[in-house]
Amino acid sequence: MVFSSAIFLFFFLPATILLYYICPVRGRNAILLVASLFFYAWGEPVYILIMLFSTVFDYINGRILAVTEKLWKRRLVLIISIVGNLSILFFFKYRDFFCEGLNGLFGTDINIWNLALPIGISFYTFQTMSYTIDVYRRRVEAQKNILNFAVYVCLFPQLIAGPIVRYRTIHRELGKRKHSFLKCYHGLQRFLIGLGKKVLFANTIGALWEEIRDSAGTSDMSVLMAWTGAICFTLQIYFDFSGYSDMAIGLGRMFGFHFPENFKYPYESRSVTEFWRRWHISMGTWFRDYLYIPLGGNRVRLPRQLINLAVVWFLTGLWHGASWNYVMWGMYYLVLLLIEKLFLHNRMKRWPGFLRHIYSLFFIVIGWVIFACEDLSVLGTYLKSMFGVGVPLVSDMALYDVISYSFLFVIMGVGATSLAWRVGRKCHAKKGSHAAMAVLSVVILVLVLPMLIRDSYNPFLYFRF
Repeated sequence: MVFSSAIFLFFFLPATILLYYICPVRGRNAILLVASLFFYAWGEPVYILIMLFSTVFDYINGRILAVTEKLWKRRLVLIISIVGNLSILFFFKYRDFFCEGLNGLFGTDINIWNLALPIGISFYTFQTMSYTIDVYRRRVEAQKNILNFAVYVCLFPQLIAGPIVRYRTIHRELGKRKHSFLKCYHGLQRFLIGLGKKVLFANTIGALWEEIRDSAGTSDMSVLMAWTGAICFTLQIYFDFSGYSDMAIGLGRMFGFHFPENFKYPYESRSVTEFWRRWHISMGTWFRDYLYIPLGGNRVRLPRQLINLAVVWFLTGLWHGASWNYVMWGMYYLVLLLIEKLFLHNRMKRWPGFLRHIYSLFFIVIGWVIFACEDLSVLGTYLKSMFGVGVPLVSDMALYDVISYSFLFVIMGVGATSLAWRVGRKCHAKKGSHAAMAVLSVVILVLVLPMLIRDSYNPFLYFRF
């Protein structure tokens, strides 16, 4: 079940909201937990056991840490928690990847199991690990109520594609949170904005990207078509993932939770370093706080800093998927960030703002091509096409696509900036702004519903991560 499906919009969500608000306050977490388990089990009834195991496992680890004073015992519990969580993640997500690598390197014949990946396992694994680490560091108290902890792990709005919500962000709201019609209304508006970004924009431009990617190596490919496709995916992944985050944040508000923002208009960045402060913020800060800083961060000498950064970016790439293109993607950004850190940081300050913006977008777009092409042969062919190797500069098909989708490109390009937010902020204080937002929400819903009913192309890119 996905947020942009008819069964979610017309059956699951209305039923959950109704049951939640007619239920006494003490029973609302139970309603949320049951609804969340049903939501997850809809697509993966077997793998729900893994999520429940992770929940009980780290609840017990947290309770042990709460009553243990000896440092060596606390470290042992923490190690057990981290190793246990990462072992589950490795088994389902990376086992086949590493076995294939061993078979290729040493000529072994280890069986490849082709296990289905539990949806959202990377997200809820990181959430439960952050909980035990924070309890170990005494930054939060261990949760005594297993129902509240289970809601934290299994909460359906952010369960399968984030944002990665840390326990200390919402631990007070798990026990007691405020509700109001206005908060629920604002949450619904945020949800519908995200739904529009996903269905109206990401799905439409994503279909064009897949068509262009499949043309790699054919006579239809040209430099213009290759860059058009790369821009399509650049826009698709932003509107897909930020749309999901908007929906998750909106749903959270409907039920009294305040999830962290996950994007801050990343395509406005004027450096690659700035891009990673604005993109998938919850993941970036997780790696910073729970890996980079514990490794020494910037407090160590430069050679050790470089090693720390290499570890972080290797694992950042690998976190996204068990495929070499994701590792390459992580290493690609490592190189760019090191170049900026060691050579360009001060020089770039003297560049005109528009030049810094073009520089950033150029490398971001190339990075998304690496990210999107899991088949390395397709990736190589596509990158060659982008730089004119063996293909013409322009093709008739490319011109047709650019002209046909030009209006959508403009709308999405503007929508990926903060312009709409700035205009909305100025209009917010004016009389009638709430009515205008209500009308906009209805318009989005009216436009979205026919597309959901007739269109089978409705993927969420980050579900597989």
